[in-house]
Amino acid sequence: MSVTTSSPSTIRQPHLLVVDDDDAILELAQRYFAQNGFRVSGVSDGMAMRRVLAEHTCDLVLLDLGLPGEDGFDLMHYLRNEWRGPVIIVTGRGESVDRVVGLELGADDYVTKPFDLRELLARIRSVLRRSGARHGETPAPRHDGNVVRFAGFRLDTAARQLSTQDGAPVALTTGEYDLLQIFLARPNRVLSRDDLISHMHGRDAGPYDRAIDVQISRLRRKIETDPAQPQIIKSVRGAGYLFAAKLQRE
Repeated sequence: MSVTTSSPSTIRQPHLLVVDDDDAILELAQRYFAQNGFRVSGVSDGMAMRRVLAEHTCDLVLLDLGLPGEDGFDLMHYLRNEWRGPVIIVTGRGESVDRVVGLELGADDYVTKPFDLRELLARIRSVLRRSGARHGETPAPRHDGNVVRFAGFRLDTAARQLSTQDGAPVALTTGEYDLLQIFLARPNRVLSRDDLISHMHGRDAGPYDRAIDVQISRLRRKIETDPAQPQIIKSVRGAGYLFAAKLQRE
């Protein structure tokens, strides 16, 4: 077990936690991302990962799946249940089933090794931008127009918080939140998978076509009374998906 951390700046920098048992990758990640404005901590196993998360504020986790002692999917379960911040899986497992399982568990992105550092940096910045964890960012003040109500739910877009009509919070991953925002901006309109991928990722479908179905399935389980018979996010055969709930904006 090891923990290495780049030198912190006096100005608050986004903090990346890299979980990988390859020392060369840890060293490369620390050097490159530190040069690009991040504070970076590197650990080689799940125990060290939990300790860093307990002792430090981290903005994003880069998680390898092939770790010694504890499988990366088990750690993904832990991160979603106990930490809930944004996670990008970075792994040598390139099989589509691993990608789907990782996204099903709530990963915000999935990158296979070997990876291009510039592309990974762009994905990190994109996820942080969507999750609201940018450097120097503070929560936006509440004002009229920040609240959307639909089907017994209340979404506060300033706080990025979804809750039931009784006030109980509904935890959403970054991807689920972004997907919901896309539907809320385009109610009663059929959106194809390509439309959704373009709005979420700004690039061609590629490996993300199946990921959209996975994220819609996850979102349905959180907002539909019966996810098997969805009434809010409806499937339109051969065309895509339609958000059918009536909206009320405040």
